[in-house]
Amino acid sequence: MSTYRDREDAGRQLAERLTGLVGQPDVVVLGLVRGGVPVARVVADRIGAPLDVLVVRKLGMPFAPEVAFGALGPDGVRVLNDPVAAQLGPDDVADVQHREQAELERREARYRAGRPPLDLTGRTAVIVDDGLATGATARAAVQVARHLGARRVVVAVPVGSQEAYEMLAAEADQVICAQRPPGFGAVGAYYDDFHEVSDDEVSEALIATA
Repeated sequence: MSTYRDREDAGRQLAERLTGLVGQPDVVVLGLVRGGVPVARVVADRIGAPLDVLVVRKLGMPFAPEVAFGALGPDGVRVLNDPVAAQLGPDDVADVQHREQAELERREARYRAGRPPLDLTGRTAVIVDDGLATGATARAAVQVARHLGARRVVVAVPVGSQEAYEMLAAEADQVICAQRPPGFGAVGAYYDDFHEVSDDEVSEALIATA
């Protein structure tokens, strides 16, 4: 059974849980690309906060991409999970990083399109995605946000697994997960419309709130 009609519906319901942030001048809502941006756009509109995009690329193990040994963020930020990264040779690390850096730069160029570099110094960063399955990308986003100077990091999602919620609760200052169904499965199962978000949709959402 679905929980949300689409990402906009999810954003409206999620925003109802974020009313405590209304009126706080240091808040910035960060959509994770690509699926988190339509949710984040609605959240930002509802709580009266600026919207930006956080481009994060998880560095996955070559033989198990879901297992992250680190992450890349804008402005040259690199976060390594040293115990995991130590299992790889320098060439493997370099290959994965080179590939993900190229995609990060492509997305940054497309989505920022004249927007200033992301600076979170002293801000409350509200990281929004359309759901948490493993939570690995959101975890990387939390780490990147801290490296970009965020004073406080909040993760807000419409739906997620209990395991991902607990992992993120140990990383972020606050995690708001509207639904944590048992036997989670896939994020898309909780949406009637879970189409793949295009680059154009991301750009349009950012322009609409610029």
